[in-house]
Amino acid sequence: MTTRPLIGISTYEESGVRWGAWQLDAALLPLGYPRLVQRAGGLAAMLPPDAPEHAAATVARLDGLVVAGGPDVEPVRYGAEPDPRTGPPDRARDTWELALIRAALDRRVPLLGICRGMQLLNVALGGTLVQHLDGHQGAPGIIGLHPVKPVPGTRYADAVPEETSVPTFHHQAVDHLGEGLIPSAYAADGTVEAVELRSAAWVLGVQWHPELGEDLRVVRHLIQAATTP
Repeated sequence: MTTRPLIGISTYEESGVRWGAWQLDAALLPLGYPRLVQRAGGLAAMLPPDAPEHAAATVARLDGLVVAGGPDVEPVRYGAEPDPRTGPPDRARDTWELALIRAALDRRVPLLGICRGMQLLNVALGGTLVQHLDGHQGAPGIIGLHPVKPVPGTRYADAVPEETSVPTFHHQAVDHLGEGLIPSAYAADGTVEAVELRSAAWVLGVQWHPELGEDLRVVRHLIQAATTP
């Protein structure tokens, strides 16, 4: 039987989380992320925030990496002043996840960025972000749907060749692309909805939330890349 690859998924810290009789600080991750990896054929490992100097050793033990969605990236990371509509920064998470991304790129570990994870991938490679975008975010806590169209000849199009409707919740997006990145899917309004590297390494970012849908194809391609020697 083929060994299931170990896929690390970034998590985030929350203070005063309550369960049962307890109220403690916790490392959190919506269950949809590990379930997505498991359903696609991988073993899921949650990666709590750590010192950035430990990122390389962490990634060295993984077969693949998923950088999860979450809050806005601090604009200083891409040389911008904060827009009033940009959320408060999570500097520790930015630092840790950027270190994970750079370690994965250095070691050519297959990497999938989801929503914020795609934006961080772009920032890690020198790109910038649109700080506010209308039409891609519903009411708080409500996931919307909209179509995305793949760019023929891309890695994403190999996984999902047709236009599909995806679960979405974001108010920021890629602006100037980072070094080596190309768009691999667009929304109807022209927003870049997926990016990937022009290289042999499997590196893909999607702006939507596959962990909230039923389509496993993108993550199955990640698992396949993580299984291939």
